[in-house]
Amino acid sequence: MADTQQEQPKKPKPPQDAPKAKQAKGPKEGPKEGGKDGGAPKVKKPRVASDYKARLRLEFEQTIRAELTKQFNYKNRMQVPMITKVVLNMGIGEGVADRKKAESAAADLSMIAGQKAVITKSRKSIATYKLRDGQAIGCKVTLRKTRMYDFVDRLINIVLPRVRDFRGLNPKSFDGRGNFSLGIKEYTVFPEIDFDKVTDTWGMDITVCTNARNDEEARALLTAFNFPFRQ
Repeated sequence: MADTQQEQPKKPKPPQDAPKAKQAKGPKEGPKEGGKDGGAPKVKKPRVASDYKARLRLEFEQTIRAELTKQFNYKNRMQVPMITKVVLNMGIGEGVADRKKAESAAADLSMIAGQKAVITKSRKSIATYKLRDGQAIGCKVTLRKTRMYDFVDRLINIVLPRVRDFRGLNPKSFDGRGNFSLGIKEYTVFPEIDFDKVTDTWGMDITVCTNARNDEEARALLTAFNFPFRQ
């Protein structure tokens, strides 16, 4: 009976649906308000110009500039020398064995200057001193404009009078190009440092850079700022 049974025609398969056309993607939506965490969006606030002027800067503009112009017979007010920057430097020899000491000194120097200090690193290896290239050996900071004048004001009126057995600054510590350098044996004389929390004591080098043409003009400028030079 299977042989005599006619094969039934196969039913045609229904046509498959045409592939759906991909919808054109529009521009990606920006981040929702509030950022990823749903908080307020971060907006940079514009810097507000401050009317504050350092006391020594006002004194220079009102008094010292006229005195130097009269003393050296300058024909242009731009010829009058002025302080351009102050550089503070601390050498930490113990930083070769312990990097934490260099970081601690940099933190103290930042408190003194009111500006973040930079850790200085060695440029070459010296086997005699067990020094390798790239090791932390000190810290420094450069002050300009308002912070510079504020630091000089505190240095003259607060710090130097607190130095033990202070007999005045050496008037010969100029480099021939109008820059003056002085050293402090213990940086704890600065009022920003809490003496009870200090574990190590280091010295400090302070360089006052001017745009004076020679040492005579630079000495007259710093004398007008009441630098206590030795007589």
